Amino acid sequence: MNPIVLPNSYNYCAAFLTLRCNRACPYCINKHGEFKAPKEMNKEDWLRGLSRIKTRNDLPITFQGGEPTIHKDFYEIARLLHAEGKYLDVLTNGEWGLSDFEQEINPEVFKREAPYASIRISYHGQTGNELAGLLSKINYLQTHDYSVGLWGLSNQNTQQVGQMCKGLGIDFRVKEYLDDKHGTYKYPRAVGSSLVKHVHCKPSELLIAPDGRIYRCHADLYASPGSIAHILDTHIKFPGYLACDNFGQCNPCDLKKKFDRFQRSGHCSVTIKEMI
Repeated sequence: MNPIVLPNSYNYCAAFLTLRCNRACPYCINKHGEFKAPKEMNKEDWLRGLSRIKTRNDLPITFQGGEPTIHKDFYEIARLLHAEGKYLDVLTNGEWGLSDFEQEINPEVFKREAPYASIRISYHGQTGNELAGLLSKINYLQTHDYSVGLWGLSNQNTQQVGQMCKGLGIDFRVKEYLDDKHGTYKYPRAVGSSLVKHVHCKPSELLIAPDGRIYRCHADLYASPGSIAHILDTHIKFPGYLACDNFGQCNPCDLKKKFDRFQRSGHCSVTIKEMI
């Protein structure tokens, strides 16, 4: 299999180890339960596939889901890829045992020079003792040399959490809540519209589903209408503009204006050419 060298135009590389999650947030943009979840690859196939990717300090493989840590081989996959010299990040809800995580994951596994943490824990509106426990966990990891931060959504009451994080020296950031009525989009008519149009769309992210299939966007990954490749294909080619008949029902993740991996504002995951 040929090595996978991400184009300079690519901003993100995501390995969705699983779409399963141990939370059931009603606002989750990952659309859990709305389709038949794909079969999950085993450890050996994930390692074969991800080992091909030439990561860089500014472009790691990011584990996500669902909740990636509930994949039975998460810890071993992360450790072995790190041993190969791969740069790694993880998006997680942090609902794992602190002692287990510390025992399984050396701080160096998820660490690189970047303007944000490599272990990005999501805040899910916890209050009281649950919030105190989450912040205590993050503070412990931080003081033990882990690259970790907390991310909340703009639809949550984040002011108090932000103040608490500031007092503990925890990096806390807020992301826009996204749906068809909320969010700052490069192509506003592509989200939540009853008028579906034919367009050509060019991706800038490598999105690998739990079964190893590669999709051009989150909308395709969650709905599984058809992949563009598989991570174990002999040769992986990166597409230019691809025809799409789903403009109007795009996933907000693909259309929002956001910070890129260098924390420059205004980035969008796709470039769309509308067809008349």
